[in-house]
Amino acid sequence: MATAAKAKQLSFELPNKVGLVHEISAALSAAKINIMSLFGIETGDKAIVMLITSDNTAANKLLKKMGAATGSTDVVTIEIPNKPGEFTKVSGLIAQAGIDIITVFGTAGSARSSMIVLKTSDDKKVLKLLNK
Repeated sequence: MATAAKAKQLSFELPNKVGLVHEISAALSAAKINIMSLFGIETGDKAIVMLITSDNTAANKLLKKMGAATGSTDVVTIEIPNKPGEFTKVSGLIAQAGIDIITVFGTAGSARSSMIVLKTSDDKKVLKLLNK
C-alpha cells in the first residue's frame, strides 16, 4: 500500500519574476543539491516555494544568499503505487482517524509510484497509521 516517512521541508518567499524557478533550480544544481519535491505558487509580487532536497542544510544557506527568508517544517512523505484509487485509500485512512490535511501536493515519480507530501494536524499519528 503506502510507505510514509518523516521529512523536513524548506519554505520561503522571493520576489516573483520570470525565470525564478530556473534560478533556484540552477543554484541548487550547481551546488550538487537534488530537488526531491517542489511546490511553488505566485501571489502577486511574491513567489512562495516549498521544497525538500537531498541536503536541506546546504540548500538553506544557498537560498539565504539569494535573499530568501527560509523556514523549516516537518512533513510526511508518502510513496504510493501509481494507480487510480491509491491516494483515496490513504486520504480515507487519514480522514477516518480525524486528522486534518493542512497542505498536500505530489507527483508521479515513475510509472510505478507516486510521492505525496503532506502537512497534517498530527504527522506522528499519520506515520503510525500508514506504516502498520
